[in-house]
Amino acid sequence: MLNNKSILITGGTGSFGSTYLEYCLKKYKKIKKIVIFSRDELKQFNLKEKYSNTPKFFEKIRFLLGDVRDLDRIKFAFKDIDYVVHAAALKQVESAEYNPLEVIKTNILGAQNIIDAAIYNKVKKVIALSTDKASSPINLYGATKLCSDKLFLSSNNIIGSRDLSFSVVRYGNVLGSRGSVVPEFIKQNKSKEFKITDKNMTRFNILLADGVKLVDTVLKKSVGGEIFVPKMSSYRLMDLAKAISSTNKIKIIGIRPGEKIHEDILTNQDARSTYDLKDYYVLLNDNKKLESYYAKKFKAKKVPPDFYYNSGSNKKFLTINEIKFILKKNNFIN
Repeated sequence: MLNNKSILITGGTGSFGSTYLEYCLKKYKKIKKIVIFSRDELKQFNLKEKYSNTPKFFEKIRFLLGDVRDLDRIKFAFKDIDYVVHAAALKQVESAEYNPLEVIKTNILGAQNIIDAAIYNKVKKVIALSTDKASSPINLYGATKLCSDKLFLSSNNIIGSRDLSFSVVRYGNVLGSRGSVVPEFIKQNKSKEFKITDKNMTRFNILLADGVKLVDTVLKKSVGGEIFVPKMSSYRLMDLAKAISSTNKIKIIGIRPGEKIHEDILTNQDARSTYDLKDYYVLLNDNKKLESYYAKKFKAKKVPPDFYYNSGSNKKFLTINEIKFILKKNNFIN
């Protein structure tokens, strides 16, 4: 799909962006160009260094410094771009609670800038990355991502005759991503004590490679107005700690502001418009045309009316040994 096309990744130097860049370069040999758009010049420099000795890849990459808050810069960056993957966001829950306006500027106003720039240029498709925290949000980060999701989905109503669509990909915690629990536990492992906020806490789990593949699938299949949710396993934080070290002490420190014990990703209210597509769910937001399209095109089946996708009630939980295997396979532990 991306051969002879141009794609731009906002937040392109982050965990997802850099992995998706590598994926596209290897899979799409004839891709025209990949634009890495981010505000971090050091990370851009490091990414340039990584590919500078591989001319067949390096010649296809463009590096643009900029911020999603800057509409003029975004409009310039989107010129001659076919597809946009919007991964830029401020994501730290505690930081968001302390700096609310800054997070609103990036996650909500930045999202609107992406939409405006895509409409202004001849972009064909925008895929926005969301988070499980956007479902029934209790913290500002989740609330801003819910607003962002709503902006992207509703933008399909104002594109007119343009060949343009907006869709959303929503998934849980990426195992081992920057600022996530795995690197924090690995750091705490040195002190022989893990600090856990609640002994019952669970989280959804997805590998970065799986998130990348899902976005690639959504680029191909989406028609606009959908939220795609992968089927994920869950893990207990107590089990994650034991997988890293079975001998360390565990200290329960109490739940933090804006933190959930279990993560929601699809609620009972979503069930009436959620369809099962084997490897993932698609939430169609009561759009009857979309529901008919997915039922006919992909033979998608509507989930039961009492369906509720929550990390605590999930059917698939990783065992301690499975967690340990995943951590070793992905070089997080020896």
